[in-house]
Amino acid sequence: MTLSTLPLSYCTNVHTGLTVEEVEAGLRENTTAVRSRVGELAAGLWLARPVASELLESPDRLNRFSGWLKEAGLKCYTLNTFPFGNFHDARVKENVYLPDWTRDDRVDYTLDSARILAKLMPDDGTEGSLSTVPLGFKPFDYPETFADECAGRLIALATSLRQLDEQTGRKIRIAIEPEPFCILETTQETIQFFRRLRELATDAGALDAVNEYLGVCYDVCHQAVEFEDVADSIRQLVAEQIRINKVHITCAIRVENPSENEDARQALARYVEPRYLHQTMSRSTDGTIHRQVDLTEDTALSPPDKFASAEEWRVHFHVPVNSESLGPLQTTRGDLKKALAAVRELDYAPHLEVETYTWEVLPDGRQTSLVDGLTAEVEATRSLLDDLTGH
Repeated sequence: MTLSTLPLSYCTNVHTGLTVEEVEAGLRENTTAVRSRVGELAAGLWLARPVASELLESPDRLNRFSGWLKEAGLKCYTLNTFPFGNFHDARVKENVYLPDWTRDDRVDYTLDSARILAKLMPDDGTEGSLSTVPLGFKPFDYPETFADECAGRLIALATSLRQLDEQTGRKIRIAIEPEPFCILETTQETIQFFRRLRELATDAGALDAVNEYLGVCYDVCHQAVEFEDVADSIRQLVAEQIRINKVHITCAIRVENPSENEDARQALARYVEPRYLHQTMSRSTDGTIHRQVDLTEDTALSPPDKFASAEEWRVHFHVPVNSESLGPLQTTRGDLKKALAAVRELDYAPHLEVETYTWEVLPDGRQTSLVDGLTAEVEATRSLLDDLTGH
């Protein structure tokens, strides 16, 4: 029963980067600066499709990038392959879920990323992980066969990852990341999909590959926004033998007693922004949950009755994980503590990664340098992990 002994990482999707040169610049300006303050730190890389293609243009190009990481003192054992294209476009919103898991582009990008990670991983027996989109986005129009088509692609990918493992000695696992309003968003939906995966893996070899190479990325913010009991959620996944390959250390926004808390609603309105999707949920005193696909000023300032009468709102807006509150707003940091305590009880150690990608769109984000903000997050996370392990 232990948390990961690998160095903590933070996800570099917080940096812009659609070329290898831009990726290296973000690492040089931010990651190495944070590492110089906090000590050992891994790079949880986001390599968009154009970057992955550039790295695979020739073995020499990938070798140079791998060498650059080593010279910079940055280990890499996990990639975020959820955002496919420009994650820093003026408007990302629902486009982040494209392409979905029925598309060749998604499969090819993920397998290419696995090949890249196999080259970047340290020679110390470390295993790798790739976090990825939870099949697709519910508001999109899909055929009834959509989930089974996704399952077929993922089963084939698991077999390919086993072949990569046999060829390179690098075990790289997929970490499907449930998220509000996606095809897989709740723990129960995730469990049902993995049961279906196992039904469709009709021969023993395919089933073994599914069990070994497919699992989840547990983003604490996402399940907290769903008002799930995060510790129980993790125990349910364990009971189903669904491996948690990666944990995103994240916090969401909370508003308590919104009808009586105008200051909090005024503050929340400032978090409405055009780039990312901020799924918003409310819970009534009887436990009823109401849902809205994105945060709007009207919801914050003139909430509809089903939101106005709620006891609490939660908003999918990744906020700094060192913050218990943001002025009159609260955060789900309490859920983060419960989730990490549950993860500590596992008999294996998922990769741990801080993923606050929203610094550029935080209302007060520009008052803190990115390096200062990331440093505070990493230090607070390490302190939390030390408390859990008694160090």
